[in-house]
Amino acid sequence: MNTAAHDAHAIATGYIAVWNETDAARRAALIDAGWTADARYVDPMAQASGHEQINALVGAVHQRYPGFRFHLLGKAEAHGDNLRFSWTLGPSGADDLIQGTDFAQVDAGKLRMVTGFLDKVPVGA
Repeated sequence: MNTAAHDAHAIATGYIAVWNETDAARRAALIDAGWTADARYVDPMAQASGHEQINALVGAVHQRYPGFRFHLLGKAEAHGDNLRFSWTLGPSGADDLIQGTDFAQVDAGKLRMVTGFLDKVPVGA
């Protein structure tokens, strides 16, 4: 695995860990370790700027979808300072209900900007 591919996998895995962390303090530490101070996140349903807003957004997803888990889907890919990876979301031990693809800009190995696209969303989700 080349360095860019290894970094892509590590960054995407860290990103998924943030979304799966239910404890706000542990999640804040993960965000601090993997995101730039001025990081931004945007998808069709939400946006957040900075560590506190990103942490609050992830917490809100846990409240809306309790017990759901994110998983990487396929392989993360890097091109320069850009990263692309897909993910699934669903209840633990059940079929995934939601799928998405995220595009990220990375600065010195940390996420600076993440733009999320929802590829599959069931009605009412």
